[in-house]
Amino acid sequence: MSSASTDPKGAVLDDIDSRPGSVTSLARTVLGAYVRDLGGWIAIADFSALLARLGIPEQSTRTAVARLKSKGVLDAESRGGQSGYRITDAAEAMYLRGEPRIFGFRQMAEDDAWHLISFGIPESERAARHQLRRRLSAIGCGTVSPGLWICPEYLAPEAGAIISALQLDDYITTFRATNLSTPNSLRAAAAQWWNLPALARRHRTFLDHHRGLLALENLSDQQSFEHFVPLLDEWRSIPYLDPGLPQPMLPLDWPGPESVDLFARAQRRCLEPSRRWVRSTQP
Repeated sequence: MSSASTDPKGAVLDDIDSRPGSVTSLARTVLGAYVRDLGGWIAIADFSALLARLGIPEQSTRTAVARLKSKGVLDAESRGGQSGYRITDAAEAMYLRGEPRIFGFRQMAEDDAWHLISFGIPESERAARHQLRRRLSAIGCGTVSPGLWICPEYLAPEAGAIISALQLDDYITTFRATNLSTPNSLRAAAAQWWNLPALARRHRTFLDHHRGLLALENLSDQQSFEHFVPLLDEWRSIPYLDPGLPQPMLPLDWPGPESVDLFARAQRRCLEPSRRWVRSTQP
């Protein structure tokens, strides 16, 4: 059994350490969007061939696979006399958790509830406290003060899973809030609680890199794969970092809606054709 399925702290690592555009990140994206569609197993040669269509040399693929195996994402498994890789049960659970976030961006309405997380963690649990802050930030929680975090109520189950996996439940108190009162405007509060400039840069960079896809004509199924995988790889961290704040809390020039629309249109255009091409490459 992989370490990710036995270590409760590993269970919440998910994808937060992935660097979009790196070979390992692209391999994770191909596994999640395409190898799972094949049933969760792929021959070594076929996986290398898919990544080669993205310009990735075979040696780099082997290095990325070694990292994914060490992370508990892949296991080696032979089928029908062929050596291959199987997505582990722990990784399948990770991908299932991620699908609603990546393919269904959530946006708060003005009257939606908030989830508040208050914690006082002793110095003896300093490492776990650091991991808690890191992981809450990675799913879109904002910092009201050093011991108080905030997120939309719909993120409460994810936050709770992180707290439990880190075995910190005894130090945490949570609240459901329907009204926020701040010294200044809610827009000013959001700018203080979240790093909105950094998040806006992520949206704008995504738009700059990929808006040209929609202007391309007559894409073949293979070309859909070659264009959509890098787009999906860059996109998939954004819905985690962006909590989907209500419009009145965001800057007037917020690029999020345009970014969300670009991904949705690219998904409708490319995901199924690219999967069709991947299926056609299998014996």
